[in-house]
Amino acid sequence: MTQTAQAHGKTVRVYFMDEARIGQQGTLTRVWARRGSRPRAIKQTKYEWVYLYTAVAPATGASTALIAPTVNTGVFNVFLTMLRDDLKSDEHAVLIMDQAGWHVSKKLRLPDNITVLLLPAHSPELNPVENLWHYLRSHYLSNRAYRDYDDLMDATGQAYRALPPELLQSICRCAYLTHEKKV
Repeated sequence: MTQTAQAHGKTVRVYFMDEARIGQQGTLTRVWARRGSRPRAIKQTKYEWVYLYTAVAPATGASTALIAPTVNTGVFNVFLTMLRDDLKSDEHAVLIMDQAGWHVSKKLRLPDNITVLLLPAHSPELNPVENLWHYLRSHYLSNRAYRDYDDLMDATGQAYRALPPELLQSICRCAYLTHEKKV
């Protein structure tokens, strides 16, 4: 039975998915300062990072996230299982994502309630989750230093948990999916 047949009669939820590498080197962002002053910003030069796997449904702001030490097919399979478990029994997810190697691996175990649509190569502008990475870095993860790997993982988790569904819905709004016209 194909996944399309298994989706028959179910509510279809559209999710966009991506991974971001978040590291100790971090991001420098602009800050407000008095004219003529020289504000200081922290910049770390250590080389540890974590990966944040995220799927967001722009229509509702619903999301699933996993923080992991690496990106590969095994971890992605764990993430897919988490997304599967977050769906209700009468829901089917269409997961739109890029063509990273672990997204198209022969070892991928795609749950029955998820159908994958791959974006064209080299088209990050079509994935609204890319906007989420910019938001997280600029609002929560920039201009700071992390004591160690655990501190980096904690900061990443806290930053993601600080995003309510309404904000995720706004950040990941997808005009080409909802046929919104730009004014």
